[in-house]
Amino acid sequence: MTRAGSGAAGTRVGLAPVVSLSQWRKGAQWFEMDRRLAVFIVADVRYYPRFREACLPPCYVDEHYLPTVLTIVAPGEIANRTVTWVDWSRGGSHPASFGAGDVAEEFLERLAGKKGEKERCMYNGQPANLCSLFARKFAPSALQPLLELSTKILQY
Repeated sequence: MTRAGSGAAGTRVGLAPVVSLSQWRKGAQWFEMDRRLAVFIVADVRYYPRFREACLPPCYVDEHYLPTVLTIVAPGEIANRTVTWVDWSRGGSHPASFGAGDVAEEFLERLAGKKGEKERCMYNGQPANLCSLFARKFAPSALQPLLELSTKILQY
């Protein structure tokens, strides 16, 4: 197999036919799995060798291999959602970073799922009250505005 293309798009091509485009996933989460799935991941000789060869930056094994393989081998055993709000709208291989100027009441309401984008507040196909438990990436300058608004918006 050759390393066709570059980045994640090239990686998807390099994984075919073992991993189809519809099976490809990207996530930035820690994973919890039972012993059976952990043994499968450690012993995997079908998917991991392909990822090892084709998954080059901006493809990262922890962000692509685990979400993709778990979607393929255990689709009914994963939550298939994220608990971290991330803004990829600015393009590139890293999410947007937010500073003090970005932190406002409307921004936090959107992040918490209280304003707009309700369809993304799902958990296992059911509506959820809270979309995200975490968010990234905040610059140090965002700390004080976040602390000032968090009690009001998140009601903690």
